[in-house]
Amino acid sequence: MIVDFHHHYTPRALVKNDPGDELILTYDEMGAPSYTMHKLLLNFDSTIEMMDASNIDAAVLSSAAGMSSDLERSKICNDTAKQAEKDYPGRFYGFAHANPLGGAEHMKELARCADELGFPGVTITSEQDGLYLDAPEFNPFWAECERRGLFVFVHPALALNESAQFNGFDLARSVGREFSLIMATIRLINSGIFDRHPSLIVQMSHLSGGIASMISRIRAYQDKVFWGTKGNPRHGMLPEKDFDYYIANNMMFDTGGFCGAIEAVKIALIELPASSLCFGTDWPQEIRTSDVTSNFVKEIGKLGADGEKILSGNVQNLFKNRSIGS
Repeated sequence: MIVDFHHHYTPRALVKNDPGDELILTYDEMGAPSYTMHKLLLNFDSTIEMMDASNIDAAVLSSAAGMSSDLERSKICNDTAKQAEKDYPGRFYGFAHANPLGGAEHMKELARCADELGFPGVTITSEQDGLYLDAPEFNPFWAECERRGLFVFVHPALALNESAQFNGFDLARSVGREFSLIMATIRLINSGIFDRHPSLIVQMSHLSGGIASMISRIRAYQDKVFWGTKGNPRHGMLPEKDFDYYIANNMMFDTGGFCGAIEAVKIALIELPASSLCFGTDWPQEIRTSDVTSNFVKEIGKLGADGEKILSGNVQNLFKNRSIGS
């Protein structure tokens, strides 16, 4: 069974004006391109047509409108995803949308998503509100996710905490978000979050910003004696185990974010174990036609045993608290 773990939608209730055949691009406060709205985000029937054409059996739904957002928007996204599950049995599964910094009301919504809606995971952004994922303010969220057996899908933040250097050439979207994912991965591991929550599983989107191309350098900087940072309360911090232990045991990396380019997956496999990769398309943002998704599935399949793990074999690594197909 092929499951797409990086698959987007937008509830119609949150769209004031139907985009029709237009692309509506919004910009952040710094004037950087932020989000593209279009009709494919609103149409589950078109999504099913793409999935059928691409031999994708199921998709886990996340919405940018509800990621680290206010309570009302989160609930609308959650209820829309649950309705999609009911309307298309076995084809869609919902991610919980609950702001990790939202306090008791958002933790109550997270509980509803887990206990009543049966969602297997929750989606958040790689940074928010001037904070990064290792900030103490996130600690109750990590504890609750581990306690409930929910995996956490980390999507790149649409609005970066620091965006001045990305003020041209669409840099915030093309590379800024990828830097954010790489830094989020390092922060999660080196801050000891997985040591405090050893059964916590985090799915990093976009192959964690293409971290495989940087991981040799990241590993080298784990030698705090060599670099002179040992004993520094921030820069000298290390987890209890080797960096790659957490890559293999606490993290999954989805193949979305590279517009269906198989080369990105091949590069990832040089440094990341195939058992830590899961399939994702980023439909319908970075891919918007079924011929691209279909070719992406075929190319991953050509990777042999590694490709089979990515497409199907690793599904249960994330669906631990819910049987796929139920």
